Amino acid sequence: MSQKKKFYITTPIYYPSASPHLGHAYCTTMCDVIVRGKRMRGFDAYFLTGTDEHGEKIQKNAEASGVTPQQFVDNIVNNKFVPLWKAMKISNDDFIRTTDERHVQTVQKIFSEFLKNDDIYLGEYKGWYCVHEESFWTDTQVDENHLCPECGRPLEQKGEPAYFFRCNKYVDFLTDFYDHNPNFITPVARKNEMVNNFIKPGLQDLCVSRTSFDWGIPVVEDKKHVVYVWLDALTNYISALGYLQSDDSKFQNYWNDEDAEIVHVIGADITRFHTIYWPMFLKALNLREPNRVFVHGLLMMKDGKMSKSKGNVISAYPLIERYGVDAVRYYMVSEVTFGQNGTFTPEQFVERLNQDLANNIGNLLNRSVSMIEKYYGGVIPAYEGEVTPLDAELKSAAEKAIVAYEALNDDLKVTEAYQEVMELVSKANKYIQDSEPWTLAKDESKKKELASCMYHLANVIYIAGMLLSPILVEKAPKIFDQLGIPEELRTYEAIKNFGNLSGLKVQKGEQLFPRLKAEEEIAYIAEMMAGPKEKAAA
Repeated sequence: MSQKKKFYITTPIYYPSASPHLGHAYCTTMCDVIVRGKRMRGFDAYFLTGTDEHGEKIQKNAEASGVTPQQFVDNIVNNKFVPLWKAMKISNDDFIRTTDERHVQTVQKIFSEFLKNDDIYLGEYKGWYCVHEESFWTDTQVDENHLCPECGRPLEQKGEPAYFFRCNKYVDFLTDFYDHNPNFITPVARKNEMVNNFIKPGLQDLCVSRTSFDWGIPVVEDKKHVVYVWLDALTNYISALGYLQSDDSKFQNYWNDEDAEIVHVIGADITRFHTIYWPMFLKALNLREPNRVFVHGLLMMKDGKMSKSKGNVISAYPLIERYGVDAVRYYMVSEVTFGQNGTFTPEQFVERLNQDLANNIGNLLNRSVSMIEKYYGGVIPAYEGEVTPLDAELKSAAEKAIVAYEALNDDLKVTEAYQEVMELVSKANKYIQDSEPWTLAKDESKKKELASCMYHLANVIYIAGMLLSPILVEKAPKIFDQLGIPEELRTYEAIKNFGNLSGLKVQKGEQLFPRLKAEEEIAYIAEMMAGPKEKAAA
């Protein structure tokens, strides 16, 4: 388990060439769940997301739309990305845009530093270029059809003056860093991919400027050049913290402090840039490396990766509006194991909501509060220890769930961490069946057992509600409301004291997760996917 109490997590900065979809929301939501859990546990945590707004593709899209590149990205960022993060209840501390002046200044200073230290040099680039991926490929990396290895689109052969970063200067450092930091790239298969596909064959120097378009950050020393997208984009992780700016206090706190844990969460298609070139850039600047680069899986459709060009994207808005943001957040965490690919289907979505939220946690809360109202006038009985072996077993399960929850979350095994919580909820439902409180209530000699049963149920729901609160941002407070939990007990540390709910007054409320009519809801989602109508942002 991590012992570091400072925590910095980032999403990739998204390319605002079109509206964001559920796939974009997946990565950002997973990061949000992680950072909310850290904050809940007392970490000094900082969460960054943002947009990567320069490049040839943006310039061409803006021209096609009859607007300037800045107007184009302003429209998509302000009216598409920011409203979606608000709808998904994303709690980012900052939103960096590569068109921000603070970012521009940092990138220009870094480029100048690289020039001064002979880490970059002026040359000429000739190669196969993909406009969509904004990547150059060598002859050995493309097949006879000259299609992009990443996206499959046709490549263009281009040549132009360009500055290059001296990768060979840092290859030995990188391989040594990999060897001494086996958890740097997760899953580990991604490290093997980087070594075998890019490093062992011979890593070429990286093109870091362009002259064939002008929508980018100008190179101070050579105004014909703009900084190439990856030197520009990757730098956001430190420019947002104030690196090389007048106020660098956040940089000192969350990056320069070796006790801070730094985690980049990215998609598989940008692994090369984050795990090869980004560590090299940092080494050239004499800065520390991140602790982890976690490559999450994709939330896919039945016909493959969500893609605007495929026409198979799904908007998060209709799902949020019909089922609530907590349901969408829970589905993302539970259905797709973090780090693996998963497929979105209406059937899985409805089944997950019914099984876990309606039948499990929702049913447990409803039954328990109803019984406390029926048998004790709504007052949670006093805690008198573990009266029965079943009580002891449930309390032990709760304590073990907390320990497992922390360890799994600290290892970024997010899906598994919340599976532990839902397993505890399942055990509490089984505890009801095994304890048979309705039978205990009929026997005067079993009053103590009944009271203990009601207390243990309330306490386990309280614990589960707290552990689930990074996902259930709207419903968790309502769980606490129904249990009568006062504000001073709505803390993570408080749930570790099993026995502080005695005498609280429960109050049954609305059913938090009504069971869905499966056929009806599956049909609704399928229809929505066939012709998605994106909500117009206010």
